[in-house]
Amino acid sequence: MSDVAPVSDDALDPIEQLALVYADRQARQAWEALLLLQHRLEDAARPGREPLMIQLRLSWWRDRLSEPAGRWPKGEPLLARMAVWEAEAAALIDVINGWEAKVVGEDGGTTLVEAQVAAFEALGRLVGENDPAAVRTTAEQLVNPAGRHPSLPRLTRKMRPLSVLAAHAVRSGGAGAARPLFNFGALLRIGLLGR
Repeated sequence: MSDVAPVSDDALDPIEQLALVYADRQARQAWEALLLLQHRLEDAARPGREPLMIQLRLSWWRDRLSEPAGRWPKGEPLLARMAVWEAEAAALIDVINGWEAKVVGEDGGTTLVEAQVAAFEALGRLVGENDPAAVRTTAEQLVNPAGRHPSLPRLTRKMRPLSVLAAHAVRSGGAGAARPLFNFGALLRIGLLGR
Protein backbone atom coordinates (compact mmCIF):
# COMPACT_ATOMS: atom_id res chain seq x y z
CA MET A 1 0.00 0.00 0.00
CA SER A 2 2.78 2.41 0.87
CA ASP A 3 6.43 2.52 1.76
CA VAL A 4 5.77 3.59 5.37
CA ALA A 5 7.98 1.58 7.71
CA PRO A 6 6.23 -1.13 9.73
CA VAL A 7 5.04 -0.30 13.20
CA SER A 8 7.55 -0.97 15.97
CA ASP A 9 6.71 -3.94 18.18
CA ASP A 10 6.64 -1.86 21.36
CA ALA A 11 4.10 0.70 20.11
CA LEU A 12 1.10 -1.66 20.22
CA ASP A 13 0.12 -4.05 22.95
CA PRO A 14 0.38 -7.81 22.27
CA ILE A 15 -3.35 -8.25 21.62
CA GLU A 16 -3.30 -5.40 19.08
CA GLN A 17 -0.28 -6.98 17.40
CA LEU A 18 -2.12 -10.31 17.27
CA ALA A 19 -5.24 -8.63 15.85
CA LEU A 20 -3.19 -6.95 13.11
CA VAL A 21 -1.94 -10.34 11.93
CA TYR A 22 -5.48 -11.05 10.74
CA ALA A 23 -5.96 -7.78 8.85
CA ASP A 24 -5.86 -8.12 5.12
CA ARG A 25 -2.74 -6.62 3.59
CA GLN A 26 -4.44 -3.56 2.10
CA ALA A 27 -6.17 -2.67 5.38
CA ARG A 28 -3.18 -3.10 7.69
CA GLN A 29 -1.75 0.42 7.39
CA ALA A 30 -5.11 2.03 8.18
CA TRP A 31 -5.49 -0.29 11.18
CA GLU A 32 -1.98 0.47 12.47
CA ALA A 33 -2.54 4.20 12.11
CA LEU A 34 -5.82 4.11 14.05
CA LEU A 35 -4.43 1.99 16.88
CA LEU A 36 -1.28 4.09 17.16
CA LEU A 37 -3.28 7.32 17.19
CA GLN A 38 -5.51 5.94 19.93
CA HIS A 39 -2.43 5.26 22.06
CA ARG A 40 -1.03 8.72 21.34
CA LEU A 41 -4.28 10.44 22.29
CA GLU A 42 -4.68 8.36 25.43
CA ASP A 43 -1.15 9.33 26.43
CA ALA A 44 -1.81 13.00 25.67
CA ALA A 45 -4.90 12.92 27.91
CA ARG A 46 -3.52 10.74 30.68
CA PRO A 47 -4.54 11.49 34.25
CA GLY A 48 -2.31 13.83 36.19
CA ARG A 49 -1.58 16.18 33.29
CA GLU A 50 -2.64 19.77 33.51
CA PRO A 51 -5.88 20.33 31.54
CA LEU A 52 -4.23 23.13 29.54
CA MET A 53 -1.39 20.79 28.46
CA ILE A 54 -3.92 18.14 27.48
CA GLN A 55 -5.84 20.67 25.41
CA LEU A 56 -2.66 21.87 23.69
CA ARG A 57 -1.59 18.34 22.77
CA LEU A 58 -5.04 17.40 21.51
CA SER A 59 -5.34 20.68 19.65
CA TRP A 60 -2.09 19.97 17.78
CA TRP A 61 -3.53 16.68 16.48
CA ARG A 62 -6.89 18.27 15.65
CA ASP A 63 -5.16 21.05 13.70
CA ARG A 64 -2.99 18.61 11.74
CA LEU A 65 -5.86 16.32 10.82
CA SER A 66 -7.90 19.35 9.72
CA GLU A 67 -5.25 20.17 7.09
CA PRO A 68 -4.61 18.32 3.82
CA ALA A 69 -2.08 15.51 4.34
CA GLY A 70 0.37 17.23 1.99
CA ARG A 71 0.76 20.06 4.52
CA TRP A 72 1.48 17.82 7.52
CA PRO A 73 4.92 18.17 9.11
CA LYS A 74 7.36 15.52 7.90
CA GLY A 75 9.04 15.04 11.29
CA GLU A 76 6.13 13.20 12.96
CA PRO A 77 6.22 9.51 11.95
CA LEU A 78 2.65 8.86 13.03
CA LEU A 79 1.38 11.56 10.67
CA ALA A 80 3.06 9.74 7.78
CA ARG A 81 0.98 6.69 8.71
CA MET A 82 -2.17 8.80 9.02
CA ALA A 83 -2.13 9.86 5.35
CA VAL A 84 -4.22 6.82 4.48
CA TRP A 85 -6.93 8.33 6.72
CA GLU A 86 -7.15 11.68 4.92
CA ALA A 87 -10.61 10.94 3.45
CA GLU A 88 -11.98 10.01 6.90
CA ALA A 89 -10.00 12.47 9.03
CA ALA A 90 -13.23 13.97 10.41
CA ALA A 91 -13.87 10.74 12.34
CA LEU A 92 -10.43 11.01 13.95
CA ILE A 93 -11.04 14.65 14.84
CA ASP A 94 -14.22 13.53 16.61
CA VAL A 95 -12.14 11.06 18.66
CA ILE A 96 -9.81 13.92 19.63
CA ASN A 97 -12.83 16.00 20.63
CA GLY A 98 -14.12 13.04 22.62
CA TRP A 99 -10.90 12.84 24.61
CA GLU A 100 -11.10 16.55 25.30
CA ALA A 101 -14.73 16.27 26.41
CA LYS A 102 -13.85 13.37 28.71
CA VAL A 103 -10.81 14.93 30.35
CA VAL A 104 -11.54 18.64 30.32
CA GLY A 105 -15.33 18.64 29.99
CA GLU A 106 -17.88 16.90 32.12
CA ASP A 107 -19.52 14.34 29.83
CA GLY A 108 -17.93 11.33 31.56
CA GLY A 109 -16.62 9.84 28.33
CA THR A 110 -19.92 9.50 26.44
CA THR A 111 -18.70 11.57 23.50
CA LEU A 112 -15.46 9.59 23.34
CA VAL A 113 -17.22 6.21 23.27
CA GLU A 114 -19.48 7.28 20.42
CA ALA A 115 -16.55 8.82 18.54
CA GLN A 116 -14.50 5.60 18.90
CA VAL A 117 -17.36 3.54 17.48
CA ALA A 118 -17.70 6.04 14.62
CA ALA A 119 -13.94 5.82 13.96
CA PHE A 120 -14.24 2.05 13.45
CA GLU A 121 -17.16 2.68 11.11
CA ALA A 122 -14.97 5.16 9.22
CA LEU A 123 -12.21 2.57 9.08
CA GLY A 124 -14.72 0.14 7.58
CA ARG A 125 -15.58 2.66 4.86
CA LEU A 126 -11.90 3.36 4.29
CA VAL A 127 -11.03 -0.29 3.67
CA GLY A 128 -14.20 -1.15 1.75
CA GLU A 129 -16.08 -3.18 4.36
CA ASN A 130 -19.59 -3.75 3.00
CA ASP A 131 -21.46 -4.42 6.27
CA PRO A 132 -21.47 -1.19 8.33
CA ALA A 133 -24.05 -2.57 10.78
CA ALA A 134 -21.75 -5.48 11.65
CA VAL A 135 -18.84 -3.08 12.15
CA ARG A 136 -20.93 -0.88 14.44
CA THR A 137 -22.18 -3.82 16.52
CA THR A 138 -18.66 -5.18 16.97
CA ALA A 139 -17.18 -1.74 17.73
CA GLU A 140 -19.87 -1.15 20.36
CA GLN A 141 -18.90 -4.45 21.95
CA LEU A 142 -15.24 -3.38 22.00
CA VAL A 143 -15.82 -0.01 23.65
CA ASN A 144 -18.46 -1.37 26.04
CA PRO A 145 -17.72 -5.05 26.67
CA ALA A 146 -20.22 -5.18 29.56
CA GLY A 147 -23.10 -4.57 27.12
CA ARG A 148 -22.75 -8.04 25.64
CA HIS A 149 -24.32 -9.09 22.40
CA PRO A 150 -25.39 -12.75 22.23
CA SER A 151 -23.36 -13.34 19.08
CA LEU A 152 -21.13 -10.91 17.27
CA PRO A 153 -21.40 -10.73 13.49
CA ARG A 154 -18.71 -12.18 11.28
CA LEU A 155 -16.51 -9.49 9.73
CA THR A 156 -14.39 -9.78 6.60
CA ARG A 157 -10.59 -9.92 6.76
CA LYS A 158 -10.49 -6.16 6.28
CA MET A 159 -12.12 -5.68 9.68
CA ARG A 160 -11.14 -8.97 11.37
CA PRO A 161 -8.87 -7.19 13.88
CA LEU A 162 -12.01 -5.57 15.29
CA SER A 163 -13.47 -9.03 15.96
CA VAL A 164 -10.29 -10.09 17.78
CA LEU A 165 -10.14 -6.90 19.85
CA ALA A 166 -13.84 -7.06 20.79
CA ALA A 167 -13.59 -10.74 21.76
CA HIS A 168 -10.57 -9.98 23.91
CA ALA A 169 -12.36 -7.08 25.63
CA VAL A 170 -15.28 -9.35 26.50
CA ARG A 171 -13.14 -12.33 27.54
CA SER A 172 -10.71 -10.33 29.67
CA GLY A 173 -13.47 -9.25 32.02
CA GLY A 174 -15.43 -11.40 34.44
CA ALA A 175 -14.95 -15.16 34.77
CA GLY A 176 -13.13 -15.45 31.43
CA ALA A 177 -10.09 -13.61 32.78
CA ALA A 178 -9.08 -16.69 34.76
CA ARG A 179 -8.65 -18.79 31.59
CA PRO A 180 -5.91 -17.04 29.59
CA LEU A 181 -4.85 -20.07 27.51
CA PHE A 182 -8.43 -20.87 26.53
CA ASN A 183 -9.03 -17.21 25.71
CA PHE A 184 -5.90 -17.05 23.56
CA GLY A 185 -7.09 -20.10 21.61
CA ALA A 186 -10.47 -18.44 21.11
CA LEU A 187 -8.80 -15.28 19.78
CA LEU A 188 -6.79 -17.36 17.29
CA ARG A 189 -9.99 -19.06 16.11
CA ILE A 190 -11.81 -15.72 15.78
CA GLY A 191 -8.87 -14.28 13.88
CA LEU A 192 -8.85 -17.18 11.44
CA LEU A 193 -12.56 -17.83 11.05
CA GLY A 194 -14.19 -14.59 12.16
CA ARG A 195 -16.19 -16.31 14.94
